[in-house]
Amino acid sequence: MKKLWNIMVVDDEEVMRESLAAWLREDGYTVETAESGKEAIDKTKLKEYAIYFIDLKMPGGHDGIETMMEIRKIQPEASIIIVTAYATVDTAITAMKEGAQEYIVKPCNPEEISLLVSRIIKIKNLQRENSILRKKLTKQYSFCDIISKNPKMLEIFNLIKEVASLRSTVMIQGESGTGKELIARAIHYSGDRAGKPFVGVSCAALTESLLESELFGHEKGSFTGATGQKKGKFEMAEGGTIFLDEIGDISPKLQLNLLRILQERNFYRVGGTEQIDVDVRVIAATNRNLEDAVREGRFRDDLFYRLNVINIHLPSLRDRREDIPLLVHNFIEHIGPELGREVNDISEGALKILLNHNWPGNVRELENAVERAIVTCKTKVLMEDDFAFIISHSVEKKQWDIPSQLTLEEIENQAITATLHRTHGNIKEASSILGVDRSTLYDRIKKYNLPRN
Repeated sequence: MKKLWNIMVVDDEEVMRESLAAWLREDGYTVETAESGKEAIDKTKLKEYAIYFIDLKMPGGHDGIETMMEIRKIQPEASIIIVTAYATVDTAITAMKEGAQEYIVKPCNPEEISLLVSRIIKIKNLQRENSILRKKLTKQYSFCDIISKNPKMLEIFNLIKEVASLRSTVMIQGESGTGKELIARAIHYSGDRAGKPFVGVSCAALTESLLESELFGHEKGSFTGATGQKKGKFEMAEGGTIFLDEIGDISPKLQLNLLRILQERNFYRVGGTEQIDVDVRVIAATNRNLEDAVREGRFRDDLFYRLNVINIHLPSLRDRREDIPLLVHNFIEHIGPELGREVNDISEGALKILLNHNWPGNVRELENAVERAIVTCKTKVLMEDDFAFIISHSVEKKQWDIPSQLTLEEIENQAITATLHRTHGNIKEASSILGVDRSTLYDRIKKYNLPRN
């Protein structure tokens, strides 16, 4: 195990350098030496070392502090011990402030060196084991960059595998930030169309005329500013998948145009007369209740049924809290290096804050919160104080006042109706929330003549 960790001794005095290296080799470690800061930096660029012993006073352009700072730029995880014959409070403070893990004074005690290295290696072994376990855990619960061990999400992963290569349209419903586009991409890249384009369009971001041109393209001169022919997203997605985000926001006119594409598999560019055939799989997403929109006449029922062939309803983050630790560690692993921040863990207290938060913005809000904490934190571990902004913005849940003038049956009726609405008619999920078995819930639905959605 010792041979897994390389050690470097940097000292311009040959006797000191070789003596320290010999002691460490006797303990079973792989040790290399350098007689100057420049030589140590050059070797570091070619090979990874776990621990450095660096002399504070060295001639030749790089003293111990400068050498340590350069090495840390190349290997930030390395443990560095400053060695000197001139021990002062100021030099100790400077060394520790710049990132030295330990500070020892010449002449060195071999037993002290052995204990020091053993302690550092023990910590590094634990860190390596934790990292390996965390990566295994993330891989175990990861599917197409989506991380979850929630039973409902695992059902969705299995459904994706079943429908990925079908041509059928898919409707993904869920609150903002739950990962609807990630699910759409997972469907596309898990199926036969993976080698073809995946094209996403936000239907809420554009006006009707601009969205029509964006989806179907236009001919030169079809409207003011149309200086040339332009292909639309449907043409660009030929053979692949088009993802229509926030489909509930499109106008009645575009609903009709979209219905034609789904039925006829062809369309016309804006201002065009040439019929364009297209082979595109449509995946739509919305955070709205389209069933209500259909009942209220704001969304075509025939289009809804065309889009809703395969329905995927994503649970909110507050309904899959067991995923929060997995997601947080994954964000730390990726966001930290991107921002150039040495953050590698989160404290239990900080994680408890995240587990107790309601997350109205779901996974996207959690990711933003972790990124903000990484930017402002002062240590390598995210602490409770780094998430003070969450605590300050949290709103205490109001105690439910039992309505007066209502009978017990009326209260039960309201509770069941609200739960069915929240779960979009999912009896299994609703019965779990209400704490009753499904047969009991079916009896109550029949008793009160309640709609399923």
